[in-house]
Amino acid sequence: MKYDVVVIGSGPGGYPAALRACELGLKVALIEKDAFLGGTCLNVGCIPSKTLLHFTELYAHFPYDLCGETKGTLDFAMLQKRKEKVICDIRSQLQTLFKGHHIDTIHGRAEIISPHHVRVNGQEIEVRSIILATGSEPIALPFLPFDEKQVVSSTGGLALEKVPESMIVIGAGVIGIELASVYARLKSKVTIIELAASICGGIDSSLQKGLLTELKKQGIEFHLSSRLLSGKVEEGKITVQIQTSQELKLQAEVVLVAVGRRPLTKNLGLEQVGVNLDPSGHVAVNSTFQSSVPSIYAIGDLIDGPMLAHRASLEGVAVAEIIAGKKVSVEYMSLPSVIYTYPEAASCGMTEEEIKKTGRPYKASISFLKANPRAYASQETDGFVKVIVDSKTAVLLGVHILAPHASELISIAMVAIHERMTASELGKLPFPHPTLSEAIKEACLMV
Repeated sequence: MKYDVVVIGSGPGGYPAALRACELGLKVALIEKDAFLGGTCLNVGCIPSKTLLHFTELYAHFPYDLCGETKGTLDFAMLQKRKEKVICDIRSQLQTLFKGHHIDTIHGRAEIISPHHVRVNGQEIEVRSIILATGSEPIALPFLPFDEKQVVSSTGGLALEKVPESMIVIGAGVIGIELASVYARLKSKVTIIELAASICGGIDSSLQKGLLTELKKQGIEFHLSSRLLSGKVEEGKITVQIQTSQELKLQAEVVLVAVGRRPLTKNLGLEQVGVNLDPSGHVAVNSTFQSSVPSIYAIGDLIDGPMLAHRASLEGVAVAEIIAGKKVSVEYMSLPSVIYTYPEAASCGMTEEEIKKTGRPYKASISFLKANPRAYASQETDGFVKVIVDSKTAVLLGVHILAPHASELISIAMVAIHERMTASELGKLPFPHPTLSEAIKEACLMV
C-alpha cells in the first residue's frame, strides 16, 4: 500500500494532522497502537479529568441548598460511569469524522523500517512523509512503581473504584494539582509533596501564590521544598519519607505520582533510521518540524516545549500544510495554558519573570475580582486579572488570570496578544456587563 502521509498516533496532534492532510488532497493513513482513537487526551487525560473536575466542583460548591437543607452525597461510581460515557461519545464522534474523510485507520504498533516505509501488523506501507504524534507517558519512581491501584499515575488516578480516605500526591504540577482538587472535594485527606519552593512551575509567580492560597483554603496540605526519600507499601497503606526542614514520614491509602511525563519514542525504530533525539529524549526537529530524517516529522509531546493538547493540534495542522507545500509559520507567543482547579489559573504570553530576564521595560496592573460586579453577585470574588505591557509601546506582553472560568476568559487575551493589540485598544472595547471578562478590561485601562 502507498500513502502520501502516515500519521502515527491519534491524539490531539495526530488526528488534526490526518484530517488536515486529507482536506488538502493527500492520501492518508493513521496508525494507532490502542483499540480507540483519541490518544491520552481523550481516553486517560484531558477529557476524563475535566469531567471529574466539573462534577466535583459542582458538588463542592453546594454544601447546602437554598432552603438550608443538609448536603447530599455524590455517587462516585455513577460519576465514573458518566466519565466513561463522555469518553465513549467523543470516541464515536471522532470515528465518524474519520470515516467521513475516508482516512484509513490501522490499529497496531507501528515500526519505521526506512525513511519511507512503515511496518504494522506484519504489513509494510510505503509512504512519502511520516508524522510522529505518539505523545508521552507518565514518569514512574524507581522505588514506587505503578500498580494503578495504590501507587497510581494520572491514568490510575482517573479510574479509582472508590474515593480513598487519604491520598499523597507527589508533584505539584498541573496534573498533580488538578487530581488533588478532585479528591479533596470528595473528602479525601490530600497532601502534596513538591521539590520546588512553589507550585505549577513556569506560570507567573502571582498565579502560583494566589492558587496556592486558594488550594490551602480547600483543605489541601502542602509540603514544598521537600525531597522524597523513599516509599513503600506496608499494611495496606503506603508510607513515604520526605526531607523538609526535618525528616518526616507520611502515610496514605493511595499515592499519586505526578512528577512529569516523557516522550513516547521507544520501539518506533527511530534509532535504526537515523532520527536524532535531544538530550532530554525528545525528537530533535527544525523550524518546519522535520527530524534529522527529512521525510519524518514530529509534533506535540514528542518535541521540546510545553505539553499541551492544543499546541499539538496547532503543530499537527501546520505539518500537514507544510507537507502539502504550503508556507506556514507557527506562533507560540499567544499559546494559552490553563490549570482547571477552582479558581482556574490561565495564562497567555510572557510571565513577569520571563520579561524581567530579557531586560525589557514593562508595566503591570492587577484588577481584583472583588471589584467586579458579576463576581460579587456570584460570591466568587477570589482571584484577579494581571496584565503586562511593554512600557514604551503599551503592546500586551502577557495576561494572567486566576478566576472562575479563566479557561474561557483567556481566549480574549489570546486573540489580543496574537493581534499585537495595546492594552488601551483592548480596554476600550465594549465588554458585556456584568461579566467576569470586565476584569480584563479594567486591568487594561489601569496599566
